[in-house]
This record gives sequence, structure tokens and C-alpha cells, in this order.
Amino acid sequence: MTDTNRRIDLRSDTVTQPTEAMRRAMASADVGDDVYGEDPTVARLEARVAGMLGLEEGLLMCSGTQSNLTALMSHCQRGEGFVSGTAYHVNTSEAGGAAVLGSLVPHPVPVGEDGTMAIAAVEAAIQPDDFHRPPTRLISVENTVSGRVMPPGYIGEVVGLARSRGLVTHLDGARLFNAAVATDTDARDLVAGVDSVSVCLSKGLGAPAGTVLAGGRDFIRRARRLRKMLGGGMRQAGILAAAGLHALDGHIARLAEDHAAAARLGEELAELVPVRRVSTNMVYADLAGGEALRSHLARQGILIARPGPNTRLVVHMDVMPEDIGRVRDALAGFEGTA
Repeated sequence: MTDTNRRIDLRSDTVTQPTEAMRRAMASADVGDDVYGEDPTVARLEARVAGMLGLEEGLLMCSGTQSNLTALMSHCQRGEGFVSGTAYHVNTSEAGGAAVLGSLVPHPVPVGEDGTMAIAAVEAAIQPDDFHRPPTRLISVENTVSGRVMPPGYIGEVVGLARSRGLVTHLDGARLFNAAVATDTDARDLVAGVDSVSVCLSKGLGAPAGTVLAGGRDFIRRARRLRKMLGGGMRQAGILAAAGLHALDGHIARLAEDHAAAARLGEELAELVPVRRVSTNMVYADLAGGEALRSHLARQGILIARPGPNTRLVVHMDVMPEDIGRVRDALAGFEGTA
């Protein structure tokens, strides 16, 4: 029987609740003081993620924002620059931390409809080691980008360009496993050649918190010091690491269910409103009605971001198959829908 009182939250895939099995894993986690390097569950998680990505070591971080900032600061020195897309999270949604806290200079490059930066534009943005300019040390990319999976071979092109210019690469892979599932590709193949990768556990994988930054041994040594500086040293963090391990064991393959549900939601909404695209677990649609529509949906237990052109609706593990019909019917019942 459908529970019409249950809330449907489409604002993000960060809103998921830990499953009962995940809560049990957290409650029984073997823990220690991770700042002293004594938490065995954290160590297991870090090694697990690094191995899945084909990199030497991992480091548990509080969040994706902290992980990306730590990566940029570990690769670059103050006064140096990095190239990244204008629509990428490090530029749009991390409060300018690279500049404010890292004293790093971003060299933003436009992002195309497929989520990529044109390779020629990336190359043009690379600054020479001239004392008049902040020299570029890093190229930062992302996968997925607002749900879009990077085209095959693109990351390899970026890595090739970086190496030819003596630069390193960082990948914001907050939803990397969505890309892996969508393309039926091993995650390590999607990041081949990249110097560091940040993978979130608290988005589609459903953990309550945590991101793992992975890279080479020397890089992680620098990152560990910076994590402490940025307030990210945690104590008995094995409780969170246990949630991450549970998610890696049981929640990756099921991402395909989110992608299928997003496709169904896109099909249903297309009968009512303009749907711009469906990408992995995200639907982008033009929703008229502003706050009136949002209030209308909220009264029916449906939460969305502020309606407008290209509104993002995110499907996740707490969105049930029957919820798609509820969302469609609620939107159809709004007087401003045309």
C-alpha cells in the first residue's frame, strides 16, 4: 500500500536516511582514534576506496568540499593556479575556499552541454611560469557534472594534456559511481591516469557523511597535514567509515534503480512541463509557479528546489517507484502548470 504521508525529497541525493542495516553496521563498528591512525574501520575504508580507484592510498574527509580543497592545496602552492570548468563544483559551490583559504588562483574555462571543457580552451587557460602571472599547476575535472557522465576518453585527453605541460590532475568524483554504473565501466577505468580523486559516500550511496580522497602516497601525506589544518581530523570516525563500507558493499549496483526512476520521472513530467534533460539520477525541467508551486508540492509532502527554468529534481534511494506517480499527480494538480 502506498504511504501518501511519507515525504518525497527531490532536492538532492544528500538527503537520504541511513538504512537499518547501515545503522547496525555503524553501531557495531570497531573504532579507535583516527588522528593517531588507530581506527581500523577508517583504515579499511581508505584502503578499499584507493584500491577500487587504482590509487595508492585514501584519506577519509568530512565532506566533498573539504576533500576538493585539500586536494587543490596539496597539489598547489600559494599564488599558483588551477584550471577548472565554470560549472564545476570547485568553482560554483565551495564558497571560494581555494582562493580564500588556499591562496590559489582559479582559471575558469567554459563548460559545454556535455559537461566538458574544450581541450583547446583548457590549453589556452594554462598560464606559463612567468613571474607576472600565477603559474598553472593543476587541471581539475569532474564526473558526473550535474548528472552528466563525461564522454568516453575525455578524462584521458585531459590527463594527456596535463602531462605534456608538466601539470597534475584532480577529479571531483562526488558521483563517480553513478558514472560507473551508467556506463557499465569499472571506476578505476574512469579515473585512469588522474593524480587524485575525491569520492563522496553521502550522496547516491546513502551514507550520512564522508568523502574519501585518494591519490599517491606522498600526496596523501601532504593531504593529511592539510586535513588537520582545515579541522578535518576526526577521532572515532570508524562509525562513519562503517557506513561508507556498507554503502560500497551494497549500494553501488542499486544506483541503476535511481537512474531508471529518474528516466520514468522525466517521461511523466514531459507530459506536463518542458523537460530539458535526464542525466543519471537527475531530471532538469522548467517549472513555472515559483514559491506557489513549491508550497503546493510541500503541502503534499514533496520537496523540491526553488522552481524555475532548469530546475533540478534528484532521485535517490529514498524515492520509491510509486513516488513517481505522486509527483506527477501533484504537479498536474497545480493551477499554474501549463
